[in-house]
Amino acid sequence: MSRIKITMDVNGRRHELAVEPWELLVDVLRDTLGLTGTKKGCGEGECGACTVNMDGRAVLSCLTLAVHADGKEIMTIEGLGKRTKLHPLQEAFVNEAAIQCGFCSPGMIMAAHALLKENPDPTEEVVRKKIANNLCRCTGYERPVKAILKAARMIKEGHHE
Repeated sequence: MSRIKITMDVNGRRHELAVEPWELLVDVLRDTLGLTGTKKGCGEGECGACTVNMDGRAVLSCLTLAVHADGKEIMTIEGLGKRTKLHPLQEAFVNEAAIQCGFCSPGMIMAAHALLKENPDPTEEVVRKKIANNLCRCTGYERPVKAILKAARMIKEGHHE
């Protein structure tokens, strides 16, 4: 089979790529574009470590073919904040000690980012439900939930993204 040309905006930059029909988005992000913040965990859509935002929605990049990203806007953890200022979610995760080993953090933060775009004032129950697919063996989820709710308040109070 021949490679397929795709165009996608990743973290605000347009990329024209030629990908294999079977290539996964996680591999293109990590290996082709060098965006290693997106983690490759289970490879089966069970852990959430590979979560990125596609057109504002959380998707598992280990289950998404790169060709399905053609014409889409992709945001990874690298595109979330600025070099000089963290996004409120990143800031809250740090301040609330919601990051332990850090492996699940990018995926969990990206899932939370999609949630807060859809629902800027979620309840604790909604947050827990939305991050339930992001497995974490270190934090016990209490601190990430607290961090996400704090970030929602920060955004509402004007700590812009």
